[in-house]
Amino acid sequence: MDMQWTEHQTAIRLFQLDEIAALHRDTLARPDWPRESEIAVDGELLPKVLENHRLNSLLWAEEDQARRNNVSDSSIAANKRAIDRYNQGRNDAIEAIDEVILSIMEREGQPISPGAWVNSETAGSLIDRLSIGSLKIHHMRLQCERLDAGADHIQRCTEKLARLKAQHSHLASCLQALLTGMLEGSCTYRAHRQFKMYNDPSLNPYLYRASSQ
Repeated sequence: MDMQWTEHQTAIRLFQLDEIAALHRDTLARPDWPRESEIAVDGELLPKVLENHRLNSLLWAEEDQARRNNVSDSSIAANKRAIDRYNQGRNDAIEAIDEVILSIMEREGQPISPGAWVNSETAGSLIDRLSIGSLKIHHMRLQCERLDAGADHIQRCTEKLARLKAQHSHLASCLQALLTGMLEGSCTYRAHRQFKMYNDPSLNPYLYRASSQ
């Protein structure tokens, strides 16, 4: 048991998992986030994590605005285009996170054993989900603090907040286990490329057909 704990601590230290959790949490408390981009972070991994989290935060705001029904259709169209743009950047950031982690593994980890299992979800995807989870926790907590909401609303949101925190903790433990296994050589993952075809003018038929007319 002590050895297992030490290995998890090594993964946390090497991949700055504590710093990632703090980055996700603390940026959301900044009044100028996510428009602010000049936040100093150290290491190979944290700048990529910060960019992913910034794009998720921008996406969150646009998704909220896209549900408005008291503005013009052109305003909603602008929200939808921003969502598309930020989502492409978010996927690019996940891939960048995975590239950094795999590079660190090549330097620091053990050779992958012949019987190693290949995880279907990448570490970058888990970090992205942790970012989204921190956004849900932050905004659900704000709902719990509303002075203009009734007691039933506060109670429902308080219960949801507890579940969101439990889900976030589970995701964090999954990431720790994956990275520890990779350091030991007992598991790995393959970097997945998203290839968002609808964003590529040469692959989206509605775009390339329009351009040829």
